[in-house]
Amino acid sequence: MGAVESMQKKETPAKNGLALTSFFSADDILIHQEDISRNQLIRVLLKHLADRHDLTGIDGYYDAIIERENANDTVIANGIAIPHARLDALERPYVSVATSAKGITFIEDKPPVHLILLVLIPRDQPGLYLQILRSLASVLRDRTAAKTVANLKSAEEVMHFFERGGVVLPEYVCAADLMSKELIPLRNNDNLKTAIDCFIRENLSEIPVVDRDGEMVGVVCAGTLLKVCLPEYLLWMTDLSPIINFEPFVNVLRNEQNTWLSDILLDDFASVQMKDPAVSVAGEMTRRNASICYVLDGKKLMGVIDLPIFLNKIFRE
Repeated sequence: MGAVESMQKKETPAKNGLALTSFFSADDILIHQEDISRNQLIRVLLKHLADRHDLTGIDGYYDAIIERENANDTVIANGIAIPHARLDALERPYVSVATSAKGITFIEDKPPVHLILLVLIPRDQPGLYLQILRSLASVLRDRTAAKTVANLKSAEEVMHFFERGGVVLPEYVCAADLMSKELIPLRNNDNLKTAIDCFIRENLSEIPVVDRDGEMVGVVCAGTLLKVCLPEYLLWMTDLSPIINFEPFVNVLRNEQNTWLSDILLDDFASVQMKDPAVSVAGEMTRRNASICYVLDGKKLMGVIDLPIFLNKIFRE
């Protein structure tokens, strides 16, 4: 094992300021991969890594990557893909890079991919993929970056692109890495009718409520709506079978346009700040026995993390 590989093996992705290029060199870059399919490219990159680093069992690695791609593609944005797998047999990460000026189809009916980073990750380093993804944020923001890199004339130039860009892994996986930005918030001056319509239309169990500045003030739960429907004295009763009509619900229908969310929302909900580490998300959800955690920037609602997504990103992705 050479001095560079020895250093890489001792480094851990969580170390502050670790450059993405510490995981590969110009010799791990294959430029101008044209007229090739996604699966063929993945096999070529794996064989190249195996030859360079004496890796064995690449057929199993290939199967793991293809299974991952078929289940949930890894095209992230603007012509960039990061096919990857987490593997038991690895002691350290391996990265191989490919470029394609013509582009390679990773997903039918979607634009081709021009920059590919194949990442093999030890199974006991669950946050590494997300750290690599966040380290590429500056590249992802540039819509032309992938095509620019794909037209470079040598592996050394591609390597220089990553070195010059200062692509550095973040110190840890934070809430912003885990959250979904697909939000359907309600306003605190919305009425009950708006909330009921939203619950039915979006098939949700809980909806965040924000004020006019986008600051989170609470949540409305489907269970809260039922409590609004039922008079308090009914909740004291253990047997409601004698009540056969829908009178409690009829009363709600009569008043749903005049019942405001500010009067029924819950101000006790799970939340973290964007830069809080993943373990804080887990702690907050556990303490509050919550399956949803909201991500805030100060008080402003930025995203949401639900438990299935959290488990997938930490333990599988």
